[in-house]
Amino acid sequence: MTRAMASEPLLPGTLEMLILKTLSLESMHGWGIMERIEQMSRGVFTLNQGSLYPALERAQRAGYVKSEWRVTENSRRARYYLITRSGLARLEAEHRAWARSSDAVNLILRSV
Repeated sequence: MTRAMASEPLLPGTLEMLILKTLSLESMHGWGIMERIEQMSRGVFTLNQGSLYPALERAQRAGYVKSEWRVTENSRRARYYLITRSGLARLEAEHRAWARSSDAVNLILRSV
């Protein structure tokens, strides 16, 4: 019998980085962002609207994403989010910092 695993908590700042990465692939609406992150993490990270939309608002205020209204594939109106040039630069910087930090943590964990 298989049992669904609970979603893992995200470290502070990680959600914003995952949103930027997702939007670097293509523009999408909020529900699509949530689904894509869950899919790319193979179900390890599941988001809810209460955490996603405030993170999108913060990213928009910082100039990392912009939004526009479009019609979805289901003929519904939805706000689509697009990464900006500034957002791409921020993603690259966050990715480098994440790689450096995770390498350091792995060094410590592998220590005897």
